[in-house]
Amino acid sequence: MKVLKFGGTSVGSPERIKSVSNLIADGQPKIVVFSAMSGTTNSLIEIADYFSRKNSEAANNIINQLQRKYESHVLELYSEDKTIQKSKKLLAEIFDLLRSFSNKEVGEREHKYIVAQGEIISTNLITNYLLENGVKALLIPALDYMKLNENEEPDMSYIKEKLSNFLNANAGYDLYITQGFICRDYTGEVSNLQRGGSDYTASILATALDASVLEIWTDVDGFMTADPRVINSAYVIDRL
Repeated sequence: MKVLKFGGTSVGSPERIKSVSNLIADGQPKIVVFSAMSGTTNSLIEIADYFSRKNSEAANNIINQLQRKYESHVLELYSEDKTIQKSKKLLAEIFDLLRSFSNKEVGEREHKYIVAQGEIISTNLITNYLLENGVKALLIPALDYMKLNENEEPDMSYIKEKLSNFLNANAGYDLYITQGFICRDYTGEVSNLQRGGSDYTASILATALDASVLEIWTDVDGFMTADPRVINSAYVIDRL
């Protein structure tokens, strides 16, 4: 089994989602980890911060903007009305959930819950696109298996058991889609693996499943010798 990971800029638009979907749908079984679409996590952090400061008006303004953005993505991404309506329903439920924090106390726990919605949105939209195009794809919710222990480290025995059971019960799919970054803590509350967490998720999955290959995909050419914005002579390292 291969494990692949794609970051937010790799799925930052409907066009890029289509491109990545064509890339991964090669008939070879694999687990693919996705981040939230680029810019979404920052918007969700801003929403959570406004709610925590009891500025519901500002939070809801961003929510409305984000919902309109995603609804336009849906119209670009899908061709079948059934998939469009299914995806719009999902978005409506998630954005209504976000609005429900208007009259609640928002602390660290709620903040993490709000921020987790980005990966949930992106992976559902990607899975819906794959299914519409005849790909045998299945969504594996990260919150069903990705768990931290009391030391805030991945609970590898739990993760391996849950993943193995899920894959054994759902054999025969070409693609298993899952979320990076998000997880549960040892009490069962929604948490996250911090920035860069999607790479971390993919690494944890590859270890837990003894994957043959772990591929971290990115939209840049590779590692450079220095920051090209600072050092004009910087170049891409051919082999590392």
